Amino acid sequence: MSLSLEAAAELFREAMRQAVRRHAFWYQAEGLLLVLAGMVSIIYPFFSSVAVVVLLGWLLIVSGLAQAVSVFKARHLPQFWLQLASVLLAVLIGILFLRDPAQGLLTLTLLLIVFFVIEGMSKIVFALTIRPFPNWAWVLGSGIVGLVLAAVLMASMPVTATWLIGFLLGVELVSVGGAMAYLAFRTRQGSDDAG
Repeated sequence: MSLSLEAAAELFREAMRQAVRRHAFWYQAEGLLLVLAGMVSIIYPFFSSVAVVVLLGWLLIVSGLAQAVSVFKARHLPQFWLQLASVLLAVLIGILFLRDPAQGLLTLTLLLIVFFVIEGMSKIVFALTIRPFPNWAWVLGSGIVGLVLAAVLMASMPVTATWLIGFLLGVELVSVGGAMAYLAFRTRQGSDDAG
């Protein structure tokens, strides 16, 4: 049974490799565009932060309205009122994000700070739990970095809110785009060498 799963996994991996080889040029172009978009986002973090909040606002409104259609079709179910409250909340938050993107930036930044605090504390607890394990200090260090980052961001509020979302988006786009472009470049280089 496990041999057939291994064989299936290898077939899947080989199919993915072939797809990357076949479309390497497009993967490379997409990766370079993502890097470019990420660099613009890092250079102009306020504008990209506002764009993220506006996009999130529209996504919440559209998804809330789409969910409303299914909720009203199933209004006889016991969770109807809970689902309806979820729909109204999504649409309301979307409208608030569109009406005042600066408040949306502040809200998202506070949520990120809370995330960094919780993630940092959980990593510290996990590191101390596995302490004699090799390299446990790296996990501890990453948890401390998360708490320090949260404290620095909190200390510089509300200024942080104007750039944090856009900057993090830019870093993500550059890292994903760079990895994709490099993978495609190496794949094309390998196929050129083979050919």
